[in-house]
Amino acid sequence: MSTTNTSGRRKTAVARIYLTAGSGNITVNGKDYKTYFPTLPLQYIVTQSTEVAGAAGNYDVNVNVNGGGVKGQAEAVRLAIAKALIELDATVKPALRAKGLVTRDDRMVERKKPGRRKARRRFQFSKR
Repeated sequence: MSTTNTSGRRKTAVARIYLTAGSGNITVNGKDYKTYFPTLPLQYIVTQSTEVAGAAGNYDVNVNVNGGGVKGQAEAVRLAIAKALIELDATVKPALRAKGLVTRDDRMVERKKPGRRKARRRFQFSKR
């Protein structure tokens, strides 16, 4: 039985997945992914890796995800599933890479700097 554990990250969201051979059920934090991610764009993001790899309906995915917002969490799940599929079958990697599903998006929120209101926003300048 093929099973693999991987993780994916996006911003501050971290997704740990457990992929096993099955019928295509995706469970996120104990709920069905359609309940956890109620909008269609987020559901598409979650299932995108399996559809591109041609493995839709072949694997059951159990996901633990925390941190970040819903979109960051969905993208973290997508990356984790893509990494797990590559671990099981390396021939799907070129197709996933062509769609940009293997690359970790490392953009994070820039930290607030001292002496400023936000990361880059300065206090209002007064000439007089």
